[in-house]
Amino acid sequence: MTHGGLPEGVEPEKPERPSYIGIHSLDNATDILFVSSGCGSGVGWTSSHVMTMKAREFVVGGFDAGDYPSVYQKKVKANSDGEEEEEEASAFQMYVYLQTAHNVPVLTRVTGFKCDNCVVYIGVAFPEVPYKHMQELEVQELDGAMRRMNITKDRAASSALSKRGQLPAETRAPLYHSKGKATKAALILEHPDAAAIETEETGRRPAGPLIVFCTGSISRLVDADPADLHNFPFMRLIAPEDLLHTSEFFDKLADSPDVLFETFALLHRPPVIDGDIIVADVDNQRVVVECLGASVTDGVALMLRRLRTAPPPKRDSVGNYIHSKAHEIDEKSGYVSLAELISSDCETTDIDDIWSQLR
Repeated sequence: MTHGGLPEGVEPEKPERPSYIGIHSLDNATDILFVSSGCGSGVGWTSSHVMTMKAREFVVGGFDAGDYPSVYQKKVKANSDGEEEEEEASAFQMYVYLQTAHNVPVLTRVTGFKCDNCVVYIGVAFPEVPYKHMQELEVQELDGAMRRMNITKDRAASSALSKRGQLPAETRAPLYHSKGKATKAALILEHPDAAAIETEETGRRPAGPLIVFCTGSISRLVDADPADLHNFPFMRLIAPEDLLHTSEFFDKLADSPDVLFETFALLHRPPVIDGDIIVADVDNQRVVVECLGASVTDGVALMLRRLRTAPPPKRDSVGNYIHSKAHEIDEKSGYVSLAELISSDCETTDIDDIWSQLR
């Protein structure tokens, strides 16, 4: 027997997914601040044209136009003691139909990383899926309480409760919890494959992908000006003891369609400016971060959340680090795939048969 004309045992190749990275403002306007050139294959418009539009204008469906921006708005719930508590989720994933230049909506998996004043989003299109009118917007949290939310219903319920002066009760404890608001920073890097391309000037590339964009909050993680980090090799921010497993993390990113999780340490004072004073390794404090990353054909999006600071690890008599990893919280953090996060028995989704199968 053959499968789709292929010999038995031969799997059909997965279609090449149009994908792109963008940034929009963290407000109801959702002004698009940046988008990679891959948006041309995803929605049919050039990046310069897309940047004149708003992200919410692309979302097609029977739900309210305010549902999409509300995904990233601050949400306050009542904890078990009846006290107000802000939810901690920073990464979200949803399937929505986006309007295209050809006036044919295309199903797109949107992964959004919420930062202090913007949202970094990754779009992966599924043009082979026919349009199906969606009445409600459903979203999966990738961190925090890791809930699956029906934004349309939640907004309606929250509006009703606010009229009565009540807060929605907490339904599930967050997976990650910190006493204070954790410092976060978002970065966009060139695709890891591009790091292997030689430059005409030097004949070789610096180690690792270059930073294309970073939020200003990066300066609260490392002692560096965001402007100086533009086109700076990301791996030079990494503590030496964590270079190996961080490189392995980028190898996984290049081969995976999922959002991956990893923990590693940054140098608090990295050698950013040539000729500047170099801080000795024994005096360079580590900033341990949790990283959520996603890769598309023309770049990588990262969300870094500060976990703690730590002193440099000790070395043995021959100079090797005694502690090879800074991420002692989880020795093998690996990644969580969309299939593992999203249950297959959702009661309300408009695209039950699609949600759990797309990759």
